[in-house]
Amino acid sequence: MPDLGSTEVTLLWASAALGLVHLLIAVLASVAARGMPWALGPRDEPAADMGKIGARLERAYKNFLETFPLFAAAVLIEVSLGRQGGLGVLGAQLYFWGRLAYLPVYASGIPFARTAVWTIAFAGIVLVLVACLPGI
Repeated sequence: MPDLGSTEVTLLWASAALGLVHLLIAVLASVAARGMPWALGPRDEPAADMGKIGARLERAYKNFLETFPLFAAAVLIEVSLGRQGGLGVLGAQLYFWGRLAYLPVYASGIPFARTAVWTIAFAGIVLVLVACLPGI
């Protein structure tokens, strides 16, 4: 029987909640830059520029959307196979903490740091998938 209270499942939940934080921050940056009339309107006209930080926040959210489904699938596969623990725990921790760091690091524009924390989160996904392999 799969352990639905495992560390990996807990971090999957926390990562989904982090996705909501990413979304909220991107929306707030968009409204701050473009105004409430644009946000409430049909958005037929091109959007106003969000500035450097706002655009970074929006890109960070889009990047989260690219990686989260892969992480979620990996954790769900691991849980369905009953293989929680070991590499899977480490991988889930790397993904969550890497993604948590990604938003402020990307927003601040620190050279190379964004790529470093993205790589940590990516490695986390790989480790969860490796934990699913037979004999691991």
